[in-house]
Amino acid sequence: MGEIKTPWLKYYGEVPAHLDYPGYTMEEAVEETAKKYPKYIAYDFMGKKTTYEKAVRDIHLCARALRAIGIKENDRVTICMPNAPQTIMMFYALNVIGAISNMVHPLSSENEIAFYLNDSRSVAAITLDQFYGKFAAIRDKAKLDRLIITSIADALSPVMALGYKLTEGRKVPPIPADERVVMWKDFLAGGARYEGKYVSRHAAKEGASILYSGGTTGVTKGILLSNLNFNALARQTIAANPMFRPGDTMLAIMPMFHGFGLGISIHTVLAQGARCILVPRFTPRTYAELIAKHKPNFIAGVPTLYEALLRLDGLEKLDLSCLKGVFSGGDSLTVELKKRFDKFLKDHKATIEVREGYGTTECVTASCLTPYHMSREGSIGIPFPDTYYKIVKVGTTEELPYGQEGEICLAGPSVMIEYCNQPEETANTLRKHADGLTWVHTGDLGTMDADGFIYFRQRIKRMIVTAGYNVYPSQMENILDAHESVHVSCVIGVRDPYKMQKVKAFIVLKPGIEPSEEVKQAILDYCAKHVAKYALPYDIEFRPELPKTLVGKVAYRILEEEETAKAG
Repeated sequence: MGEIKTPWLKYYGEVPAHLDYPGYTMEEAVEETAKKYPKYIAYDFMGKKTTYEKAVRDIHLCARALRAIGIKENDRVTICMPNAPQTIMMFYALNVIGAISNMVHPLSSENEIAFYLNDSRSVAAITLDQFYGKFAAIRDKAKLDRLIITSIADALSPVMALGYKLTEGRKVPPIPADERVVMWKDFLAGGARYEGKYVSRHAAKEGASILYSGGTTGVTKGILLSNLNFNALARQTIAANPMFRPGDTMLAIMPMFHGFGLGISIHTVLAQGARCILVPRFTPRTYAELIAKHKPNFIAGVPTLYEALLRLDGLEKLDLSCLKGVFSGGDSLTVELKKRFDKFLKDHKATIEVREGYGTTECVTASCLTPYHMSREGSIGIPFPDTYYKIVKVGTTEELPYGQEGEICLAGPSVMIEYCNQPEETANTLRKHADGLTWVHTGDLGTMDADGFIYFRQRIKRMIVTAGYNVYPSQMENILDAHESVHVSCVIGVRDPYKMQKVKAFIVLKPGIEPSEEVKQAILDYCAKHVAKYALPYDIEFRPELPKTLVGKVAYRILEEEETAKAG
């Protein structure tokens, strides 16, 4: 354990290896910031700016409104919203009254929403008017007491709101009268009238919010996280970014139902006096336009977002000299994509490179990050202060020597409380080792070098076993992505009666290159020069796009399911 602390001291000598963590709630962290920087802008939404002092007033108004409709301490309330001011208000207002927010993607299906509502035992929910139909369809199944409906127009200036109602808003059907439904303006009006006690904050280590594990690896699990988890993440992230200054701006495109978006782009920013530029939805093209317009100091995204930016034309004049930090997380960043995006940054006047991190929702999000002043090819960086990593033999708690591959385990102040309603899964994931610490067994394969740099390989369950040999899709994807014709790839294992599994590659070609047998053979010949014969793809399938999860990861499970269905 002592050795694991060394990397931080070696590479961040100016920042202590141990940080002080506040014993208060997430919302109190924002209030402390508002006391220091009341006139700073907390968030900017489609041109409407909100100062920190106004943001705190809005949060408390929302907290009173929650009490007025009967929400009590420890109640769970689902937030099914894009990145918008109402989302921030509701998230922190629930924290003020000691209730627990349940964060859900608004594009989830009706059945998924019903699952999230029931799994969290939510008594109320908030969503946009355009998603009302989904909730109406499952209201009785989910036994939802209250549904708060808001609109994008509710968060806009009067002129912008009018424009929205005449365009996008016209497409939204009217909400029928229902005693269980309360509209946003009526909801807040109830808060303004409420005069009872409403503040009931939880202790730092008590539950504050539920996030859901990603959908690429199997059954979704609700992850209960504490105030300490989020506040520790905020302190650690800033420690790893000494270039950060209050008043800096972050383009918040990662959604608030995801740990990366909520923990880094929102809470870390608001707990430190910076500005969130809230983006409710975007395309790669509009993302580039937002960067050009707002000139943010920090951006964060998943690898597929950066891959999509590289495919855009017309960005020759894009000036990225404003950037102090570019972070990639949520999925593995291939060596080739990092090289190409670093060149893109340099060609557009940026003085920094993309920094890859690693984490799991079981610790909110990032717990490991590439140092700002150096990187090692293929590494996801070094652990945050007070966060420990070890590599253990798969299926055990036995620590392995440097350089040996095993399961990545981590411990620290951002580790979750539990999986909701799943004590057995919790016990399998959170294990106390002989050193007395509780470690998250991530289910990911990786190694650690003698300097403490971590190297992610891939999910243990994703490893392909073919004729007794282990093939790592992420390594194959690195090789494929380096080919001159390949834009992005995904490698999966396909069932085979003789080999157990055989390797198949799905490829998106670079613009201007048409799929053909000649291109396929050229890629296969190239692979034969770089990998062992047993690891060669038996087939390559060209696709115009690869399927994505709701947070933008490549959804390799969809490809696996398609192949299984073909095989019957």
